[in-house]
Amino acid sequence: MPELPEVETIKEALRKAVEGAVIQKVIVRNRKFRIPVPADFEDTLEGAAILKVYRIAKYAVLDLDNGFSVVWHFGMSGKVKIIDTYPADLEKHDHIIIVTTRGILTFNDARRFGLMTCLKTSNLRTCSLFSHTGPDPFDEQFNADYFSAKLCHKKTAIKIALLDQSIVNGIGNIYASEALFDAGIDPMRPAGNLSQKDCGRLVQSVRKILRQAIEAGGSSIHDYRKPDGSLGYFQNMHCVYNKTGQKCPGCTCNIAQTGGIKKIVQAGRSTFYCPVKQK
Repeated sequence: MPELPEVETIKEALRKAVEGAVIQKVIVRNRKFRIPVPADFEDTLEGAAILKVYRIAKYAVLDLDNGFSVVWHFGMSGKVKIIDTYPADLEKHDHIIIVTTRGILTFNDARRFGLMTCLKTSNLRTCSLFSHTGPDPFDEQFNADYFSAKLCHKKTAIKIALLDQSIVNGIGNIYASEALFDAGIDPMRPAGNLSQKDCGRLVQSVRKILRQAIEAGGSSIHDYRKPDGSLGYFQNMHCVYNKTGQKCPGCTCNIAQTGGIKKIVQAGRSTFYCPVKQK
């Protein structure tokens, strides 16, 4: 599933391509997503101008000039394609096509775990999709004081707490492992045992790793592609994720004794870490 850097990359491509454009035609070829596409989706969008494109958590949002917003989640396998002219042949999983005066957007989703819906812009922050999400990692509210207060009574492992979207939104499995390595924090440590200094260090590492990943266009490991079809390349910069048994960057350990980077499973998700550098 695309995490914050991948969604930010897609959002930015959408913003550059169609912000300010008018939606001329909407074609829905399959309405069966995680949340079905509303029956009035086409009528709501057609003729409206796209005022602003931005991100909330792991969703792209397009505000329209008619008081509605398109909310777009990419699920496990969703891809966004941006082209100049209508394609001669649509692909099997091209489910939604939005024709605008500045380009054509196609939502391709083989598994259909994503969604595309429209909501009143004034209701966005209170809708069920966003009402329980915590602050964005780049919000000022996400700081050492806030994080420490949220974690202080939690017995769950810090890696699991980082994935809790009600604490901080947008962080997924890849970037939780990478941020914890950067901060030198053991992913199995109980979240409530982190000091305020630890929390501050982890906040800074989260932001650092996410910024680097955004600059790299995200991580292309499974299905993710940028809207131009190219790969992100942050996977080439991973320090621990999916590197079981390897040395971590700057490693001075005897890998024959340490076994290198470890892989464990926490709450059904793979975690990668260095048992020497992360305490």
